[in-house]
Amino acid sequence: MTKADSNVDRIYEKLRKMAAYFEFKPDARINESALSTELGASRTPLREALNRLVAEGFLTFQSGRGFFCRPLSPKLILDLYEARVAIETEIVRLVCRRASDEELQDLMEFLKSTEPDYDSCEDPMELLSMDEAYHMRIAALSQSNELVRILENLNDRVRYIRLVDLKYLRGKTPVSTQEEAQLSAHRVVLTALINRDEDKAVSTMRHHIERRRDEATEAVRIAYSQLYVPAD
Repeated sequence: MTKADSNVDRIYEKLRKMAAYFEFKPDARINESALSTELGASRTPLREALNRLVAEGFLTFQSGRGFFCRPLSPKLILDLYEARVAIETEIVRLVCRRASDEELQDLMEFLKSTEPDYDSCEDPMELLSMDEAYHMRIAALSQSNELVRILENLNDRVRYIRLVDLKYLRGKTPVSTQEEAQLSAHRVVLTALINRDEDKAVSTMRHHIERRRDEATEAVRIAYSQLYVPAD
């Protein structure tokens, strides 16, 4: 890797995180000059990184106007959840057909080892990390690098809303109580995979993802209120 490539990657990773957590306000124009100063980056690597983020759906580009943060709307979040359903149900189909018994048992051991922490955790970020880790381990067993790549992108693009949603749930009732159904779904999906029950694995995974998709409108409303409330 050349020094130039390394510099672009550094800028890209920083901008990707900023975009994922809406440090740029939804639909707001990106100030390239300010970013260049903030990141200590020259125009060429900065533009390359911005273009990569446009291709990945984190930013948009308007000819003659420049780069903009992606919008945040219930429709967009619903689209992302629908994409997750399509990708993850196909993933479990492939896992049923391709994963070895040993790989599935190893995943069950991983799930058992994380259940106590998952059940008692009250940190939404940690809960989200554990949930994503489980889903990505399943994805890896599909033996489809492309599906894994797409799922990683979807996770990154919907993570902020999922985090807002988990924080909202914690404000209503303890997280461990709200998340019991998700933990149970993890078990049910994996048991279906071990039994090579493709239909059960697919239907459970679909329901597991769609549970929170239906709350997207409220989660977006909360997200907007948090993004635009002036800092103390």
